[in-house]
Amino acid sequence: MSRFISPGSFYLLGTMALCLIVNPANSVESSGWHRHRGDAALQGKSTATLGTKLTLDWVFDTGDFLKSSVVTSITHAYIGSDRGVLHAIKLKDGKEQWRFKAEMAIEAPPLLHNGILYAGSTDSYLYALDSRSGKLLWKYETEGEIMGAANQAIRPESKDSVIVVGSYDNFVHCLDAKTGKNLWKFETQNYVNGVPTIFDQQYVVFGGCDSMLYVINLEDGEEVSAVEVEAPIAASVAVSDGVGYVGNMDRAVMAFNLLSGKKVWSYQPKSFPYFSSPAVSQDTVFIGGRDKGLHAIDRLSGKQKWRFSSRGRIDSSPVITEELVVFGSMDGKLYLLSAATGKEITSYEIGESISSTPAVLNGKIIVGCEDGKVYAFRTESKE
Repeated sequence: MSRFISPGSFYLLGTMALCLIVNPANSVESSGWHRHRGDAALQGKSTATLGTKLTLDWVFDTGDFLKSSVVTSITHAYIGSDRGVLHAIKLKDGKEQWRFKAEMAIEAPPLLHNGILYAGSTDSYLYALDSRSGKLLWKYETEGEIMGAANQAIRPESKDSVIVVGSYDNFVHCLDAKTGKNLWKFETQNYVNGVPTIFDQQYVVFGGCDSMLYVINLEDGEEVSAVEVEAPIAASVAVSDGVGYVGNMDRAVMAFNLLSGKKVWSYQPKSFPYFSSPAVSQDTVFIGGRDKGLHAIDRLSGKQKWRFSSRGRIDSSPVITEELVVFGSMDGKLYLLSAATGKEITSYEIGESISSTPAVLNGKIIVGCEDGKVYAFRTESKE
């Protein structure tokens, strides 16, 4: 049975009231990369302006192995580690502001919303922390490891702000964002790995290890549709204009009409799995593969536009700006490509495998690396 634990209701209410007074609409994350994949639909888009010259600004050493990805406010970066430490790092100089210790690893990227940081752990808990101090506000226990980030939405009828998260207990859980109280949970037939996607502000979309793609109602958790996707899904679904785009652990990237369940297309160039989540622009789907390639796929037809070859598999999920694709590779490089052509614009050789998704802000890229370090780059225009 799921359990809710609150160490301080009065503190939480006071904190929330302060957040509302100080930041009625423009919360601390109004500028920054505060969700894994950028937005609730997980499209992997950034409105940031980037230069094409990378300069290392600072490095923060966690002293641990990193599988998590960075999220940021306008002042801080946040990332979890395999020892269960969540680090808050100052963007201006790379110094640690605070740290929080969970019982086990934090592999899932955090979520930042209204001054609260939500972080899942392999100890089965979702933790809610004050993003300024790291103080625990509440924690919610599932019955399995939490490997994917949480997402936030507003329920269409009740207008509650909610947090939705998947777990290895085979459930997707919907919680009250302020209190951590469970509002509903939806059962699947196997582990839920990725981030639940919010579609049209009224549906939750996700896949998992039962080889199904689910669409459920955000309000009450009732199933709308379930579609077989031929193999387990390790990553998350990107949604645009009612179509969900996802790669599976066999060899396919697929597009589905989410309400009808009809497959729009299937892209299968090679027999390699996809652990990367796609990014979606107006006309292109971008995704990394274990064939060491970054694939650009026509969004309407499912045909390949171009493929960029790195020297290592690409589990890092790409982030796109108006002109660039940003991602890391297990070959130890951070890449910037032309979104239109796939041509390499620049790269930076860190030297250790990168499976994390980069956080992309105006003039800055921040990425975690499996060497346990967080790298912050500033970008400038080449002369």
